[in-house]
Amino acid sequence: MQSPLPVRDGVNATRLRLPDEGPWDTAMDYMMHRWGHIDPQGIEDRFDAGEIVGEGGAPLDRGTPLEEHTFIWYYRTLPPETRMPVEINILHQDEHLLVVDKPHFLPTTPGGTYIQESALVRLRNQLDLPDLIPMHRLDRMTAGVLLLSTNPETRGKYQVLFEKRQVQKEYECVSAAAPAAGFPAVDLPAVVRNRMTKSRSYLLAEVIDGEPNAETRIELLRTFDGGTHDGGAARRGLYRLEPHTGKTHQLRVHMASLGLGIVNDAFYPELLDKAPDDYSKPLQLLARGIRFVDPISKQAVEYRSRLELSEAHPA
Repeated sequence: MQSPLPVRDGVNATRLRLPDEGPWDTAMDYMMHRWGHIDPQGIEDRFDAGEIVGEGGAPLDRGTPLEEHTFIWYYRTLPPETRMPVEINILHQDEHLLVVDKPHFLPTTPGGTYIQESALVRLRNQLDLPDLIPMHRLDRMTAGVLLLSTNPETRGKYQVLFEKRQVQKEYECVSAAAPAAGFPAVDLPAVVRNRMTKSRSYLLAEVIDGEPNAETRIELLRTFDGGTHDGGAARRGLYRLEPHTGKTHQLRVHMASLGLGIVNDAFYPELLDKAPDDYSKPLQLLARGIRFVDPISKQAVEYRSRLELSEAHPA
């Protein structure tokens, strides 16, 4: 359902579904029930200013009956955010697509404590493209190639490519050169297949029994001296990862399942205590490239990241 309110400061208006019935006479009564403990005066002021609207953009007032609208829209009050010391680099831009190198630590889309400090909102504001929408997502800690649609009229043609898995993605990561103690040796290249699940109530993705729904091809590109760790010299490897599915944290889980946890991964194989972001130690996972047949030009295209993993070099 399209919002009757335009994007403001790079952020979409929030949509709220009103209940069909309940002990509330007006839409404002319901909003006071939900959020009156936070900012009751602010809610009243928004209704008085006509800043809360229903279908068709009709402004609501304090007396608008609850049942008059099913959905209402309004702009959230955004908390102040400290700008992250990372930048987005543009790789390609045309009338249909924007391709960028997303840095580590910056989320793809707004959420939680990251609103203005998300790739989508930064780019909307920087390029004055309020209709910009990402075609896929990269984890906040993953850097690399991110594809966004700039044109609502052609967006569906690109969305179909992702839905039909007609987009090939290539990643790189830095991990140990050999599996950790207790894990068997791995003959590479190898394909990891299993069934993964992730609930909203649990931070980590899990591997469970059942028909595989996640698949990744893993290839070792080279090994090198990774310096001294835990009192001894460490050999590390640069790996190419080719996911054939797109489950949350799939690459991190699959590498960890082989005893090859990605360098600086705070989730897998072991969940570490949450700490402030350490910009000197980014997760060593990079979306290196993406390729597909462009549905508009009918030509095969490929976009490659210009970033390099900080640990992917000989000591």
